[in-house]
Amino acid sequence: MTTAPGPANVTPERIFETLNAYQKTAALKTAIELDVFSAIAAGATTQASIAKRCECSERGIRILCDYLVINGFLLKNGQEYALADDSAVFLNRRSPAYMGAAANFLALPEMMNLYQDLTAIVRAGTSLKGEQSTAAPDSSKWVEFARSMSGLQGINAKAVAETLQASAGEKWKVLDVAAGHGMYGVTIAKQNPNAEIFALDWPEVLKVAHENAKGAGVAARHHHIPGSAFEVDFGKDYDIVLLTGFLHHFDPQTIDTILRKAHAALKPNGRVVTVEFVPNEDRVSPPIPASFSMLMLGNTRGGDAYPYSEYDQMFRKAGFTLNELRHGPGPQSFIISRK
Repeated sequence: MTTAPGPANVTPERIFETLNAYQKTAALKTAIELDVFSAIAAGATTQASIAKRCECSERGIRILCDYLVINGFLLKNGQEYALADDSAVFLNRRSPAYMGAAANFLALPEMMNLYQDLTAIVRAGTSLKGEQSTAAPDSSKWVEFARSMSGLQGINAKAVAETLQASAGEKWKVLDVAAGHGMYGVTIAKQNPNAEIFALDWPEVLKVAHENAKGAGVAARHHHIPGSAFEVDFGKDYDIVLLTGFLHHFDPQTIDTILRKAHAALKPNGRVVTVEFVPNEDRVSPPIPASFSMLMLGNTRGGDAYPYSEYDQMFRKAGFTLNELRHGPGPQSFIISRK
């Protein structure tokens, strides 16, 4: 008689679940597109009422909502659905912390299709095409990023402004490199009426940042530097340089180029604020920062999720004298580096 190899309690469930994980992405993206979470928040809690409000079949809504219950996004009591706590805060369109728009970027076919041949990417050790549009002026990918990710980054932007004690009102000149949606600079300007923000990015992307600055009432203090961070002159005498979600796209040699430009642009004792996914030294924990390296493998030529020790080494090599790691309110961390 033959017996199955391995311990008796081993099952293939995790393998089966992972090979079908694309369904989880599709289900969440669909629920956001149909505004299921807002419908439930507004009182449509049954299969029939949700289907009517979202203009869908009852069968489709029942299967979708049950799947969302299974995966923790909804709760179910009898025949009624309710929002899980995180869904209520972040996926109800009427919530001030709504971030459902992030699906427009994170689940872009352009992004997901990069992983159709991950085998070839792993063999090569680099993205086969993910970075082709990164350096292109006004890449539609980064315009979509700017439009979609402001809600997701709003919490971090507020935490950065508070970490810097922006509300103290010091006269600041701030450079926001690869500003994207511009929320980090905009939030600093909103908390500090004496801060002047200089946002650097492609012209079409800067239009999105300007919309956000205008919406926050700080457009008069939100100035634009159009172009590539590797090519344009940063200027001088900045109190703060923001590098938010930018360095992970590049290898250490390329990062060194940016850090040296940032160092030269700062006043004496000025600070660089870096926002990044920073895994522990083992590179496998915590799960979300550590997993970010896989996103970089598929999307960039040489980017990575670097542990703090490597960032510390890169900043010191570029001339910074002191670096401090602080954990943000989510999976990203802040590194405060002083000239």
